[in-house]
Amino acid sequence: QVQLVESGGGSVQAGGSLRLSCATSGYTGSVYCMGWFRQAPGKEREVVAAIYTRNGGTSTADSVQGRFTISQDNSKKTIYLQMNTLKPEDTAMYYCAASFRGPSCWQISNINSWGQGTQVTVSS
Repeated sequence: QVQLVESGGGSVQAGGSLRLSCATSGYTGSVYCMGWFRQAPGKEREVVAAIYTRNGGTSTADSVQGRFTISQDNSKKTIYLQMNTLKPEDTAMYYCAASFRGPSCWQISNINSWGQGTQVTVSS
């Protein structure tokens, strides 16, 4: 089992930046990929970005392309989501997620572990 703990959320004005962190613990060697999802009130949970733990390959949703960057620090067993040029529509609860089997972290059905979430609020 893998435990995920997010941090770094908060309130910022439009155009600002935040960096989310997701610390992992447990049997992290079994993780195939990790991702960041978000869910706004009244909306479905959606993927924001994903990273493949073995080769570091990343993918990012079109809605945040060029503004958000996912990365990992294997020595700290932590993944990050750097969010720049934030917009009010980025307001949501952000969740860290891990998949043991893949083939990708792009679909909720592939996710095996979730963090508790961290709130991001962007004001105009």
